[in-house]
Amino acid sequence: MTTELITDPTTTTVGDPTAPHAEEEPTGAEPAADPTANPAAELPAAKLTAASARVTIRPLDVDRDTAALHAWLTHPRARYWMMTDLDEAGVRTYLEGIRDSADDAGWVGSVDGRESFYVETYTPDSLIPQNVLATGPGDIGMHLLVAPPAGPAVHGLTDRIMAEVIDFCLRPSDQGGRGGQRVVVEPDARNDAIIEKNRAAGFTPVREATIMMGEIEKHALVSVCTRADFAGSALAPLIGTDDGRDGVAPDAYAHLNADAFAVVQRHLVAKALSEFAHERLIAPVRVDADAASGADGNAPTAGEAASAKDGGQTWELRIDGATRYTFTARVLPLEHWIIDEASITRRQGEAEVPLDAQEFVVELQDALAIPEDLISTYLEELASTLAGAAYKLEDARAGRRPNSRDLVDADFQTTEAAMTEGHPGFLANNGRIGFGLSDFRQWAPENGQLNRLEWVAAKREHSHLSLGEGLDEAGHLGEALSDAERELFDSRIRAAGQDPADFHLMPIHPWQADHRLAITFAADIARGDLLPLGAGLDEHQAQQSLRTFYNHSREAAPYVKVALAVQNMGFLRGLSPKYMRDTPAINDWVANLIGSDDTFAGAGFRVLRERAALGYTGDVYHRTKETNPHRKMLASLWRENPVDKIDPGQKLITMAALLHRDHEGVSFASELIRASGQGTADWVRSYLRAYLYPLVHALLAHDLVFMPHGENLILVLDEHTVTGAFMKDIGEEVAVLGHRELPADVERIRAVVPGEEKALSVFTDMFDGVLRHLSGILDADGLLPAEQFWTVVAEVLDEYEAAHPEAAGGVNGDVDLRAESFAHSCLNRLQLKNTKQMVDIGNQAESLLYAGSMDNPVAR
Repeated sequence: MTTELITDPTTTTVGDPTAPHAEEEPTGAEPAADPTANPAAELPAAKLTAASARVTIRPLDVDRDTAALHAWLTHPRARYWMMTDLDEAGVRTYLEGIRDSADDAGWVGSVDGRESFYVETYTPDSLIPQNVLATGPGDIGMHLLVAPPAGPAVHGLTDRIMAEVIDFCLRPSDQGGRGGQRVVVEPDARNDAIIEKNRAAGFTPVREATIMMGEIEKHALVSVCTRADFAGSALAPLIGTDDGRDGVAPDAYAHLNADAFAVVQRHLVAKALSEFAHERLIAPVRVDADAASGADGNAPTAGEAASAKDGGQTWELRIDGATRYTFTARVLPLEHWIIDEASITRRQGEAEVPLDAQEFVVELQDALAIPEDLISTYLEELASTLAGAAYKLEDARAGRRPNSRDLVDADFQTTEAAMTEGHPGFLANNGRIGFGLSDFRQWAPENGQLNRLEWVAAKREHSHLSLGEGLDEAGHLGEALSDAERELFDSRIRAAGQDPADFHLMPIHPWQADHRLAITFAADIARGDLLPLGAGLDEHQAQQSLRTFYNHSREAAPYVKVALAVQNMGFLRGLSPKYMRDTPAINDWVANLIGSDDTFAGAGFRVLRERAALGYTGDVYHRTKETNPHRKMLASLWRENPVDKIDPGQKLITMAALLHRDHEGVSFASELIRASGQGTADWVRSYLRAYLYPLVHALLAHDLVFMPHGENLILVLDEHTVTGAFMKDIGEEVAVLGHRELPADVERIRAVVPGEEKALSVFTDMFDGVLRHLSGILDADGLLPAEQFWTVVAEVLDEYEAAHPEAAGGVNGDVDLRAESFAHSCLNRLQLKNTKQMVDIGNQAESLLYAGSMDNPVAR
């Protein structure tokens, strides 16, 4: 039998022939619902199974959810909710009452991204008399409504939903649940079917009782289920298949299979060969077709032959005489290696052996000069990078990720979550040491999950709030928090016997709250200097930078950036309260400079200001003699949101998207160019006028440089063509390279260097860090040969010089962007030297590592 279950608001569980409703249909029976009634709830049975489904639960959003819930609540199968005669306005009024109630809360659940059920949790003593059941603060009541079926029923799906809802009620709040110790339900006492369902979930009947639902009497069987009861129930094994919350289910490891790993290992080995050769850490030797076959007489692969016809050549890398790699590649300007992944072979002696990125690094440890005490950390970051890549690959194969064609018309945050490669140059770019499997699934940006941030109240005398021009604290709080969140947190502070006026409100990454707040800052909480407030109400999505969040609940709300004590790509991702004190002032100074220069406006170039920064310094770690990572554990900042700064019809994408290939190898940039209808050279020229042109102007006219990598720019598109850009991450990564006058609170961004080093802000950060990779993609896709790409780059530089002859050589006339060569600054060398801290943030220039010089592709 397949079962579709629907509840009414007077019950806590699914189905009831009299008061909730349980309908059992023979397998293959026609669904009772109109398939057009709720398209969002349609679940493709051919693709979805109850065990493999990804189930998520988020807070009720009345504006967003009223229409769907009206369709569900007024469907004939929901007649026992007693709302079938309500119009949409009536349902909205009901939901507003739930939202605003001190005793009730509403939640909407999705199955594989489709909204499919509605949950209400409530305080049991608001409904059940104490003489029927003595309830306390650890008890939570629950009602569940499963949406009308809009397609073939999925066997077992309702059991899965019910299990997830009970788990949600019982899961600790720091893990995204409601933190109940016991779930209370009160189904109609005559509903034998649902009572059996409750027993399967671990519920134990307490007693029958008459309960008043407003003016309606209900004869109910009050039942309870503790965490231990549920853990031992028949439904408990159904949870955890998608996020491994309470013990990791076997299916959670499904992406770690030989087939997926063979693909991601090959890709990462190809990237290692390409980037290590680019940084001259290895020196592959070109061999002819006969030599490529090797002493054992093996013929070149089909991939080698095909690449050779396209101008590729066969190369070989020998390691200690015992291991050799052969592959086919073309070497483009800036020593950019385009490697045919399928052509790579690895041989040890006479035997061909599988590709393995970690073993490749171990084989090359001496050549890579990795310190012995750090190599295991680097290998772990590689393991995490591989595991994440396998997960994303299997997700894409299952149809749960958009491909490059889908992204052409996708919204901003869908594109943000679709990125899979990480940094294009770094090999170990998804390290995230500290995240477990469930953390990865919940917090990794590429999973696009919506979550609520934790908050803490910090005593004003031990914290510092910095605000930008024209922003006072009231205005900041109005942007940072919803009215409901302000009221909620103020009430919790008062409940703790404190005055809200004595505290600043600080958001915290939930991982940080769980792993650091209650342990590292235990004494601060005990003293009352820090007061944990629990989860906020707004839903946030992690951005590619891992610790920055986009607010989905309030479209114009600022981004939030928080500290995160996770080791990732060469740094522990903390935030320094001391460093951030001047961040709003620095942002204002940069924004005023950009806003007062017509050249930036003409290029459509703007900055996203970091308007507020908050740091806590009352801990013991701030009393040590030297600085330490523990001083960077509790801080946050708020950055402007670009969504309300663009015109109707315009679209936003992260610049990193231009370097994205989907799991089938299709390039997003190429798809975007095709959709624009423009010639590739014209499209690239438009992009460079929005990206390269204004950043060159910042350097040459103002001695001002940014960190303009793919994740730090948000591009504006008109009809799929780049027409503008927003620069972000200003406070941490902007610098003035000359002696121009600066305000005292901006002085820390000064870093005086000679002209050759100034030029590296273009050569290394833009040419080598971004444009090298884009030119390789367009060349490989047959849209624009690399030599022509760099001709367009030179033309844009010529345009700038013609329009600004007075700035062509920079402020001091010592910058030459058309020089024959430039110093080859290498990123992987930095990470290999010290994977825990690649550079000294306070003296980045002296931390850089070079590998000779590189020919300039736009030399005169």
